[in-house]
Amino acid sequence: METEGLFTPDTRDAARNRYAELRPVADVVVREVARAMDLSSEAFDRHVTETVVETAQDALFASMLEVTVGTRVEFETVCGKRDAELVQTGSENVDRVVWHAPPFADRIVATTFQDAREAAVGTLRRQAFGQLYRDILADPGDPDSDDRQEGE
Repeated sequence: METEGLFTPDTRDAARNRYAELRPVADVVVREVARAMDLSSEAFDRHVTETVVETAQDALFASMLEVTVGTRVEFETVCGKRDAELVQTGSENVDRVVWHAPPFADRIVATTFQDAREAAVGTLRRQAFGQLYRDILADPGDPDSDDRQEGE
């Protein structure tokens, strides 16, 4: 098994904090891309919206998620040690799996692949963001977000 990526949040609050840290980075990236496109002031104001910056923030967060790449046997061993719902895409008839399973989540998100590792990793990160993070990042007032509940 191998891991790649920069982080796996241990808690919902850790995910929110990392996401918030990426906001200024997303803002800079969007502004620099707009400058590189040589947008006029009017075009900049029209196109560089809150939604565009949020999309960049989402993409940055997802692209940095730590994922594990391994064989189907290694993946099944990991799944067997955890009581979690499995959300898997791809074919069951291939040998390799990439997955993301943060400790706070009740789901493991995975996708299978045979040869296209980079594509599978990218796909998995986007799926993990949608399946595991989008809701908790969009609603910080979620009563299930209080990490104290996990130990109580």
